[in-house]
Amino acid sequence: MERFEAGDALLIVDMQNDFCPGGALAVPRGDEVVAVLNRWIEKARHESIPVFASRDWHPANHVSFKDRGGPWPPHCVQHTPGAEFHSGLTLPGEAQVVSKGIDPDKDSYSAFGGTGLAELLGDAGTRRLWIGGLAQDYCVKASAMDAAQLGIEVHLIAEGTFPVNIRPEDGDKALQEMRDAGVIVERVA
Repeated sequence: MERFEAGDALLIVDMQNDFCPGGALAVPRGDEVVAVLNRWIEKARHESIPVFASRDWHPANHVSFKDRGGPWPPHCVQHTPGAEFHSGLTLPGEAQVVSKGIDPDKDSYSAFGGTGLAELLGDAGTRRLWIGGLAQDYCVKASAMDAAQLGIEVHLIAEGTFPVNIRPEDGDKALQEMRDAGVIVERVA
């Protein structure tokens, strides 16, 4: 595991029940990243590094749902058990949580999509961002690439994420797209 530096922050993306096995939009083996992310969270807390977490927080009639023509089954509906963070995730009380996908007519894969996260990271003096969570080929990828576009040095915790699609090439393609955008893919757990 890398050592945190001043100006670092940790972002945990969408570690919610609906994205874990048994959930409405389960990522295969998605719950296996909880232990990896918990080690990073503990290290961040020990070194006084700010921790941020994003969550899908959809209204029941969200545009991304199949009944509205979207690609996904209903998932992470506000105030439901599926929208809750995985029970094994040890987010600290001081973690700042941002909610995305709250507008019923607009989808957002990125943790930066209308959440104020860019401002929060700026206020924290973030120069380097470590990212893990679900899913590698959608929300993690979009968040990492948006952070890189903001000029933040982005490090993906490779062991702390899995793709939602079962085809191996989807995860590999997402990793390459992130690398092409300047994201550093770390295998350091």
